[in-house]
Amino acid sequence: MAENAPHIPVLLRPLLAGVAPVEGFWIDGTFGAGGYAKGLIGAGADRVLGIDRDPLAHQMAAAWLPEFGGRISLAMGTFSDLDTLAGQSADGVVLDLGVSSMQLDEAGRGFSFQKDGPLDMRMSQSGPSAADLVNTAPEELIADILYNYGEERASRRIARAIVAARLVQPFTTTLQLAEVVAKQLPRPKFGESHPATRSFQAIRIAVNAEFDQLAEGLAAAERILKPGGKLAVVTFHSLEDRIAKRFFQLASGAEPAANRYAPARDSVTPRFRLISKKAVGPDEAELAENPRSRSAKLRIGIRTDAAPLPADPQALGIPRFVKKGRS
Repeated sequence: MAENAPHIPVLLRPLLAGVAPVEGFWIDGTFGAGGYAKGLIGAGADRVLGIDRDPLAHQMAAAWLPEFGGRISLAMGTFSDLDTLAGQSADGVVLDLGVSSMQLDEAGRGFSFQKDGPLDMRMSQSGPSAADLVNTAPEELIADILYNYGEERASRRIARAIVAARLVQPFTTTLQLAEVVAKQLPRPKFGESHPATRSFQAIRIAVNAEFDQLAEGLAAAERILKPGGKLAVVTFHSLEDRIAKRFFQLASGAEPAANRYAPARDSVTPRFRLISKKAVGPDEAELAENPRSRSAKLRIGIRTDAAPLPADPQALGIPRFVKKGRS
């Protein structure tokens, strides 16, 4: 299954059902191996623009893109700039967030603690790496990243251990970091995730500025979608889904009141209409085909003709660093 995983777009069936009918010009903002783009063309899209900042995605696509006769094209960049890269209004946008299977499975990319490789984690293969971060960042900043981006309760203890270990030997490999992190946490029980899971997630998010990219990408999709255009967002962990859920709540005017005694809010002109208030997860058939889909959630909104608003990371609940309250 792991060998096939890069070619299995998660939640594709419910996504295509939720955005039907599929027609016109679509943007796949996280192209990866091209599974969503191919699915959109197969479902009726006239043309799909794929966007990816990973050079590997472009190299892999070069072998099969000609088969689609120009109906699928690929642009280098991030989905935060998708409206600029597309240069025209769109009938739909798909965002599949987080790290791709092909990135996880390649040890040389440094995303996984299950395979030894250089401590890299850069989706774009450029800029400061994970090794740069853990070898040079102040202890307090490392703790903030682990807590805010990984929800790691032992963030301060792990940060202290990282700083102590790098004084003896700088971090260069994934297993080197995973071992230091694991020693700060209880041994996992059967069925529990690896102790380094949350820390690796947090460092990857920080290296790639994923949450800020997400806020800007959602705003870019809002700007470029035609009235009636569809935005589908697939998330893989609770922090991503929380941001996507918050965006759709605010944009649809469906934000729940803090409590029944709170003052009434001013009426909001909806910028999106929600397909469903609840996220869609994988069914049993998909879980059997692709176990990596187990944590995935799909949210879909339909654009109205209301004026778009700029990204507001604070309103979306993007985690910001705090200085106290962890041990």
